[in-house]
Amino acid sequence: ITILQAKITRQKGRENYEKINGVNLGNWLVLEKWMCPALFDGTTAEDEYYLAHQLSPQMFEMRLKLHRSEYITERDFAHIAHMGMNSVRIPIPYFIFGDRPPFLGCIQELDKAFNWAEKYGLSILLDLHTVPMSQNGFDNGGISGVCKWSQMPEEVEFVLGVLERLAQRYGARKGLLGIEPLNEPLTGGAWEVFDISNRYPPVDQELAKGSAPITLEFLRDFYTKAYDRMRKHMDADKYVVFHDGFQLHAWKDFFQSGNFRNVILDTHQYLMMAESMGCEQTQEGYLSYIREHYAKEIAQVQEYVDVICGEWSLFNSLVVGVDTKGGQSVLNGMDFSQQDNRLSEANRKQLYRSIAQAELDAWNQGSGHYYWNYKLLLDPTNDPNWYGWDCWDLGKSVSEGWFPVPSET
Repeated sequence: ITILQAKITRQKGRENYEKINGVNLGNWLVLEKWMCPALFDGTTAEDEYYLAHQLSPQMFEMRLKLHRSEYITERDFAHIAHMGMNSVRIPIPYFIFGDRPPFLGCIQELDKAFNWAEKYGLSILLDLHTVPMSQNGFDNGGISGVCKWSQMPEEVEFVLGVLERLAQRYGARKGLLGIEPLNEPLTGGAWEVFDISNRYPPVDQELAKGSAPITLEFLRDFYTKAYDRMRKHMDADKYVVFHDGFQLHAWKDFFQSGNFRNVILDTHQYLMMAESMGCEQTQEGYLSYIREHYAKEIAQVQEYVDVICGEWSLFNSLVVGVDTKGGQSVLNGMDFSQQDNRLSEANRKQLYRSIAQAELDAWNQGSGHYYWNYKLLLDPTNDPNWYGWDCWDLGKSVSEGWFPVPSET
């Protein structure tokens, strides 16, 4: 297919176009221990699966209900709109409807989010962030070190049913931008880069037995089925958003076949991943990588399908003062408390600002972006092991002048 034909197909039905300038609401409905370690106090759990199994049902329910009610509120939606954002990406779990004990559903929280978003003029991208037995083996995939979902036909069908129910419930809502049927499915190449079995050692070796990356063939088939199941319940102007499985160029032609309409390709680009692939840990190294890889590659694929960077941040090892080995933290056994080669605050701000502007320019070669994340509950002032990690917090990054608000860009 020619690039011209791809453009015509891609733009069919898109009369009003606005680039996405958004932020993720991570660690609200899908927990990530490093973003709020206190929530896991009194347990050895590294993920939500084992938190639910280690706490008593009563304690687990109390902690989660309190966390969900306080972590994100209407005030946060007002703040996000005030910062000039136009969209939020909300990670949600496969048990959102409350039908997979011992986990707690959270559909009521999502209903509230739609009301808040519509009140403040924000759109919502729903992101199914976890599936049973995981699609990637990450801690944020629900259970660390396990990746077997794609090998379980009944669970694949369960997830398709969840997606269809979400489309039925929200497909006509004014606030819905779209639905992303699967977050970060881990395909072969990325499986090796992330070194899953060592970075996320499973608690239960027997349960993890047979874990393997997801094939592109499976992913393409699943995406086609998910699209068909959801699209019939969604207004024509809503989007179905597909993660690239960490293979951005593998999707250039896929969406030109079949009857795909109003689709977006989501790619996640973190400098900590670039570091793992050899990016020099200097300001010029980062800026060169952003220009030569992120900007150029997104512009190339944007010729075929609309591309967003659904997750990114300012985090880098240069600020931390030591190689974080792909973003590993004190929870992975790293010790950053004694670093004495950290940047001055002025140089830190200048580095963050230059990275932010370069990356925003790169994402605008496509159709926009969602920063990861809106907020964290870390205390780097009193715990130096978390120094440099607070840039993941967009609210703090804006307050510190590290991240330019839209009026400055």
